[in-house]
Amino acid sequence: MIPPFNPLSVAPPVIRPAQRLEYIQEYYFSAKLREIAQMRAAGQDVINLGIGSPDLPPAADTIETLVQHSRERHTHSYQSYTGIPELRHAFAQWYARWFGVTLNPDNEVLPLIGSKEGIVHIAMTYLGEGDQALVPNPGYPTYRAATLLAGAQPVEYALKPENGWLPDLDTLAKQDLSRVKIMWLNYPHMPTGAVAPTECFQQLTAFARQHRILLVNDNPYAFILNEHPASLLAVGAAKEVAIELNSLSKSHHMAGWRVGVLAGRADYLQEVLRFKSNMDSGMFKPVQLAAAQALQCPAEWYATINKVYRERRVVVYRILQALHCHWDAQQSGMFVWAKIPAEYCDGYALSDEILYKANVFLTPGGIFGSQGNDYIRISLCSDGALLEEALRRIVKLKTNSL
Repeated sequence: MIPPFNPLSVAPPVIRPAQRLEYIQEYYFSAKLREIAQMRAAGQDVINLGIGSPDLPPAADTIETLVQHSRERHTHSYQSYTGIPELRHAFAQWYARWFGVTLNPDNEVLPLIGSKEGIVHIAMTYLGEGDQALVPNPGYPTYRAATLLAGAQPVEYALKPENGWLPDLDTLAKQDLSRVKIMWLNYPHMPTGAVAPTECFQQLTAFARQHRILLVNDNPYAFILNEHPASLLAVGAAKEVAIELNSLSKSHHMAGWRVGVLAGRADYLQEVLRFKSNMDSGMFKPVQLAAAQALQCPAEWYATINKVYRERRVVVYRILQALHCHWDAQQSGMFVWAKIPAEYCDGYALSDEILYKANVFLTPGGIFGSQGNDYIRISLCSDGALLEEALRRIVKLKTNSL
C-alpha cells in the first residue's frame, strides 16, 4: 500500500536570490539591533546610543491633527500617488520660508513614504546596468545599496577632515566621469556633521552642469543644531542639475510616520513618479494632514528642540572625553562624530569593547565607509539620565582597566 503523500517530507527546492542581491548585505543596524535585543533578552541592560531615532515627540498639534482626522470616515481610502494638495502646498511653503526656494506645489513637490524610499526610487529611475553613481565615503550606506540594486556601479569619492568633509571636485574632475549619472550628496552631512557653505553648493552645481550629472542632495538634518538651514536648490540654476530629498523623521520627530519629500524640477520628478506609482498606493490621508500641520511649526519649536539636543551634547562630550576621543565642536546634526584614540585599530574595536564590557552601544564609523574606520558616532536621541548612566558605566570600565 502506498502511503499518503506528505508534502513536509519533500525537501524544498533551493531557490537562489536574484543576482542583484549578490553584493548587498543586511543593513548594519538591522543585524545590530537584533543582537542588542538578544542581549537584553538574556538579561543585559544595554544602552543604545547608536541609532538616530528621535525619542522626543512631534508637536502636540501634529498628533492632534492625526487623531482628529483618523476618526473621520472618509479618510481611510487610497490616496493620490502624488500626495494630497494640502501636503504639497505645505512643503512648498516650508521650502519658501526656511530655504528661500520657490517650488510649484503642483509638480515640483513629490511626497514620499520616507526619504529612504525616495533614494531607491531615484536609483531605479535613473540608474541601470553600465551606469555609475558617485557615492560619498563616509556616507549613508543606502546610497551605495540603492545604486547596486539598480544594477549600477558605485564609485566612491573620499571625504576627508582636512577638506572639511566636503567633496574634492578638482580630484573628481580628473577621473573618467563619462558613465556617471548621479552624485549622491548629504549636507548637512551624516555621519560627520559637516555643513556645506553656499560656495560648495555653487561649485557642485557648476561641476554637475559640466559633466552632465544629476545631483541628489539628501537634506534631513538641516534644522538640528544648525543655525542656518540651507538647501542646494537655493543656488541659482541648481534646479537644472539637482533634486533634493527631505524628511520629517529628524526635523519633526516623526521617524516612524514615514513622511518625506522629493523637491525639484517637474520633469525630473515626473520620471521618478513613473517608477514610484508602480510601487505604492499613496499615504494614509490623516498622516499627510498631520505632516502638513507639522510643517507649520514656528521657529520657537525648533529652538526648544535644539536646546534639548545641546544639553545632551554636553554629556556626550564627557563620554568622548572618558574614551579619549577627539571631535569637532562645530559639527551639526543629532550625532557627534569623533576620532578614536590610537590604541584601537578601528572604531569597531572600540564599539565592541564598550558594548560587551559596559553594555553601551556606540556606532563604529566604519559602517559608513573606509574613511570612517578611525571614528565612532554617538546619537543624541537619548535623554539626559540615560546618557549619564552610559557615562557612569564607561568611566567605571576605564577606571577599572587602569
